[in-house]
Amino acid sequence: MTTALHVSTSACPACAAAPNVPPAETDTNASAQIMLSLPTIHCAACIAKIERALNARPDVTSARINLTRKRAHISAGPETTAQDLQQFVQELGYEAHELDQSALNATQTDRAGRALLMRLAVAGFASMNVMLLSVSVWSGAEDATRDLFHWISAAITLPAIAFCGQPFFRNAWAALSQKRLNMDVPITLAILLAVGTSLWETALSGEHAYFDAALTLTFFLLAGRYLDHRTRAIARSAAEELTALEVPRAKRLNPDGIEEEVSVAVLCVDDLILVQPGGRMPVDGNITTGLSEIDRSLLTGETCPVPAAPGQAVSAGEVNLSGPLTIQATAVGTETSLHRMADLVALAESGRSRYTSLADGAARLYAPGVHILSALAFAGWYLWTFDMRTALNIAAAVLIITCPCALGLAVPAVTTAASGRLFRRGMLIKHETALERLAQVDTVVFDKTGTLTEGMPELTNLDGVGRSDLSAALALAQGSAHPLARSLTQAVRGVGISPLELKAVTEVPGCGVQGEFEGQELRLGRAEWVGANGANQTSVFLQRGKEKPVPFLFSDNLRPGAKEAVAALRDAGMDVHLISGDTAVPVANIAEQLGITSWQAEASPTDKAIHIQEMTDAGARVLMVGDGLNDTAALAAAHASISPASALDAARVASDIVLLGGDLSPIAAACVTARAATKRIRENFRIATLYNIIAVPLAVAGLATPLIAALAMSTSSITVSLNALRLR
Repeated sequence: MTTALHVSTSACPACAAAPNVPPAETDTNASAQIMLSLPTIHCAACIAKIERALNARPDVTSARINLTRKRAHISAGPETTAQDLQQFVQELGYEAHELDQSALNATQTDRAGRALLMRLAVAGFASMNVMLLSVSVWSGAEDATRDLFHWISAAITLPAIAFCGQPFFRNAWAALSQKRLNMDVPITLAILLAVGTSLWETALSGEHAYFDAALTLTFFLLAGRYLDHRTRAIARSAAEELTALEVPRAKRLNPDGIEEEVSVAVLCVDDLILVQPGGRMPVDGNITTGLSEIDRSLLTGETCPVPAAPGQAVSAGEVNLSGPLTIQATAVGTETSLHRMADLVALAESGRSRYTSLADGAARLYAPGVHILSALAFAGWYLWTFDMRTALNIAAAVLIITCPCALGLAVPAVTTAASGRLFRRGMLIKHETALERLAQVDTVVFDKTGTLTEGMPELTNLDGVGRSDLSAALALAQGSAHPLARSLTQAVRGVGISPLELKAVTEVPGCGVQGEFEGQELRLGRAEWVGANGANQTSVFLQRGKEKPVPFLFSDNLRPGAKEAVAALRDAGMDVHLISGDTAVPVANIAEQLGITSWQAEASPTDKAIHIQEMTDAGARVLMVGDGLNDTAALAAAHASISPASALDAARVASDIVLLGGDLSPIAAACVTARAATKRIRENFRIATLYNIIAVPLAVAGLATPLIAALAMSTSSITVSLNALRLR
């Protein structure tokens, strides 16, 4: 009998209809904090069902589930183990994995984002108050009244600038201490010069002060910085997610045969490790005793398991399904296949981080030019007039008017507008350079199971099986947690058939389920176990005594929009490939249905990453679309990547874009939007350049005060933002 890691989940309407479980009394002595990954939950009803059931346990103090992250945080008694809760959730019909909470601590909070948002709010509030005071000055306030308003503005501006400008000040100081320039250096100088010039004018009872200009400048810069931060903060490290999926504890068999639960960190090569049914392999190794089935979908992405017997090699992360196994470790710790996959992802992510955005490239040229121009303006006017006040005002105006605010907004403003457009179409952008890279894609590589297909087996020959055989198969299947058994149970019950009353029903690890009815032995399981000839598709067989085995055939249906997505991508001139860990026959069938001529079967996670790298080395810009842990290295190595929302956490994290719905058709539209977004970014750069060509000569000529310079700078920023909104 075949199976999958993804335990069949209850449909959401069924979740909603689940009976309420009364809450249990709180255990005030709870001390264990356990985190589980729940990749197959889909809705609020799923959450309610699991939370009610968990909170009904007397050993659970509280259970909270985050649907966005698909994680459960559980507080329980010290005697409760993660394995107990994992099995409990799986019995409810949902896949569950223990997560190592310490490996995720770095990504739990976004203090930097909250700090930027707070500074943005303070800058906006302070600038509005100072502008109100400035209206009185512009309206004709003179002498002592004008000076009073200027000093009040200074009292508001100085602490606000000191607080709000810290991100720019720190970055500028870090750059200067390393004897280099970055975009924050001219920004810092512009802010400080605007404040310094305003204090100078106020102290000399000057007619104009520019505190509102300094605050407005800071506000717009913080807005751009926060938009940029949000696009970065969403993307967490896939390598951390993979590390968190590693089993933190294992049961080691000592030489005297006594079981001992230990941390995986202390395991050594040649240690004997007991893996119970439902448990994941903590190490790479070879089976020494036991018969079972191994679910490799966590690593291969494919729903069909393989038999497990002594002498067979297993890898960390694989799941033992039906019988206890003893494993002799051959690789532990950082040498396991799961950890090596995490290393591949980390390597690919570090390479991606070296991708230089258009704004960063422009800033490297822009920053030194701003300083040189402002210094020349100051020197020229001082030598011409020998008036320090005039030269300083003009230098400040030049620095403010050339401040790279519009340049800083050019990319995040477009990214935000494009992200909103794609979000309404069911796609979530996670990486700040994803749109730029997606616009360059010319080759698309699809995974099969769970990506082009729904990843859940469906009984296809229900109408061709007699009612008595269906009743017998239901009686055997309904007691099994096997995915195919669950699928068969759901389909047969759906047509109103009741199970037979069997005796001595037992599950044979690695084979199937057997029972007895009126003295006749019944078996439901693998073809070879019941003496049948195997089918060309996923199947199980029912044998009743000496009768001919009856096949139950299963297929994995195409996702909605799969044909449309492939056709649209090919019409757009892109090469489309299919690479899968499944066997050749189902891969060939799917490729034929979709019209994909280039496909590869039985590919390991490393094979997928290597295949992507070979295509990249040949000059292709590859978009990888995948959903499994086996796809994470390929997703991270590709030029751009997309994962469905139903994908495993690590796959979603490694991807640049998450497809929120089940329909694949928006993928082609995303490529079109990405090209339009890149076009808007370049238009924004041209707007910023044109603005400088017009405004800078005016400032250098002394025709713009610092206040006018700040207004011009704000106008350019607003223009860039409005141009970005055209994407909506």
